Amino acid sequence: MRGLILLGIPGLVIGMGSAAAQTVSREDAMRAAIHPVGEAKTMQTWLSRVPVTRDFPDDFTMTLRGHGAAFVIEMTTSPGCVPCGDLWTKLTALGARYGWQVHTIGSQEAMIRSGRLGLPWVGHPVAWVRPVADDARIVPVAIGTDHAPNLARNLYLAAKMLTGVRPDVGVRAMSKFTGIVGLPATRPGRR
Repeated sequence: MRGLILLGIPGLVIGMGSAAAQTVSREDAMRAAIHPVGEAKTMQTWLSRVPVTRDFPDDFTMTLRGHGAAFVIEMTTSPGCVPCGDLWTKLTALGARYGWQVHTIGSQEAMIRSGRLGLPWVGHPVAWVRPVADDARIVPVAIGTDHAPNLARNLYLAAKMLTGVRPDVGVRAMSKFTGIVGLPATRPGRR
């Protein structure tokens, strides 16, 4: 009897335990975890597959409201990017509710940040939280758009991580990014 371990990433299942098992490259795994969309209907189809956070700690609201003035949410965007508009709308609503600032940053800064954290650049949008007075301490909170409760959970976890919760605890809880990003910009005349 062979043991079988299944690892799941939305759109990717890898079975291990047999010598005949197919190995999956990093590129294959990344393609399976990234979902480029160009229209709202496709984005909503992908979002419908994403579980929504329903349970929150007792200090959830107090933490988000209490830390709002100390942190800023920064995200990337691109012209015509449907998930960017969706993420912006959700983050600005959360920012207004809990007192957090939301800003955009350029692609170059985003790529530098991703590189510093060892994250591959997958496209827009990506969002980070950082202390207002320290642009070197950053925590990614979204790769692609997500449901508002999941984004709120990630803001809460970022605040906890940036104020002393062990990073591995926060990262483990936050590791469920959707990967629902905009289609790459195409150049006129190229297909």
